[in-house]
Amino acid sequence: MMGWRRLAGAVLAAGVTLLAVPAAAGAQVQQGIGHETEAQGYNGKPPGTGDWLGSYIWRGQQVWCVQYSLLAPDSSVEYKEGDELLSKGGARLPDDIAANISYLLLRYATTQSADESAALAHLLHSWTAYEDPANGISLDPNSDYKHIAYNIDFHYNQLARFGEAQKTVDRLLADAVANRGPWAAKVSAPAKEQVIGSPDTWVVDITKTDGGQVAGVPVTIELADATLESGAPAGEVTTPADGKALAVKVVPTGPNPSFTVKLDSPADRPRVHIPANENMQRIVTTGGEKKLTANASTTAKTAPGVVKVAKTDAETGKAIAGVPLRVTAADGTSPARRQDDTALTGPEGQPIVLQTAADGTAVVPDLRTPQEICVIEVAPVKGYEEFFDPNAPPKVCGNVEPGQTLALALTNKPDKPVVPITIPAGSEGAGVVATASFTTEVSTGALVGFGGVVLVGATLLGLLVRRRATARS
Repeated sequence: MMGWRRLAGAVLAAGVTLLAVPAAAGAQVQQGIGHETEAQGYNGKPPGTGDWLGSYIWRGQQVWCVQYSLLAPDSSVEYKEGDELLSKGGARLPDDIAANISYLLLRYATTQSADESAALAHLLHSWTAYEDPANGISLDPNSDYKHIAYNIDFHYNQLARFGEAQKTVDRLLADAVANRGPWAAKVSAPAKEQVIGSPDTWVVDITKTDGGQVAGVPVTIELADATLESGAPAGEVTTPADGKALAVKVVPTGPNPSFTVKLDSPADRPRVHIPANENMQRIVTTGGEKKLTANASTTAKTAPGVVKVAKTDAETGKAIAGVPLRVTAADGTSPARRQDDTALTGPEGQPIVLQTAADGTAVVPDLRTPQEICVIEVAPVKGYEEFFDPNAPPKVCGNVEPGQTLALALTNKPDKPVVPITIPAGSEGAGVVATASFTTEVSTGALVGFGGVVLVGATLLGLLVRRRATARS
């Protein structure tokens, strides 16, 4: 089973760790995993020995050789990191071949499959120890170990003896051609405005040279002012196996959510490790990975709030329909703010005026939060006109919180009927027919069953309040 090599915490063959062990005296050649094939003959090949197609263990690391037929890597011999990987004859590898090698080392360097290990070794020798007469590398069996080329067809046919090994060569080659680097990483924030506390989808694109998505890539996500749906501020996920972009649900927790993705990408050209013994094979352990990082950020607001207002008769509790109510900010004169931070105004650009519906209610949705809202009665309706003071109209205020509904209530006592009272002629108070009382009560409380909203035109703003005549007829 293939697996990505991660620079931190990778599990290597047979429980061996990434840490180097001290060198010891004497030859210490240790084969890793792979297959032993029949030997390709060349001048000086020791009799009775085969060819090893697979990995070696050098000081705890699983490595592959890239100079066919030279001595196997010995843990008692020092290696140092060199420049880019060249062919056995010293030629620079074509860009596509270098990219193939980097990709396969990145993806299969921790394989525990003998078939994959053998297939990787076969491809590495095919690409680095090919026949190159101009540089003295030949398939002539009279060539010595320094000049013999890797016989690709011979070894490929040998692998047919080992289960799926030959098919694995074809699979790894197709994988490399399809997914080799260089890769590009991109993070896209959601297009719509983000709401604190509400999850939305961010998109991660890990693309290859043809623009397609790279499947099965482990990526690290780091968030600021946001979390994953699990509540964690970071995590590791894998790009989808179906080749689609990676979609990640993110929950904004602050005003500036930011999403960063990090991953190992195959280098454009792999690097090689060079032994102190010039007769020993050079080795590769990784593709010389390069780090890819991409970031995107956006802004987020608190969830919008709603105001629901009810206008009722203080004595009967019945709804009062058709009452014009002005909605303002805390100062009672400037407009309230919508969720998009625009002013909540009517057609004339003044604070919006709503009219209570048949059930006596008005609803103001999509308000910016937190925000203090005031609702002011513009004019009374018939039956509630007495003693209405336009200079001090009924008013109620409250704070709209994120994602909450603020319930407000305004109650009015109805006008009292005029009752004639007989007063003796000439007595004090002659001419007074009746007295009336009018009380406006303002309160807040929970409301149930609010209905729709009716917008009232600006003509109501100049409405003159008619008062009842109190003269005796």
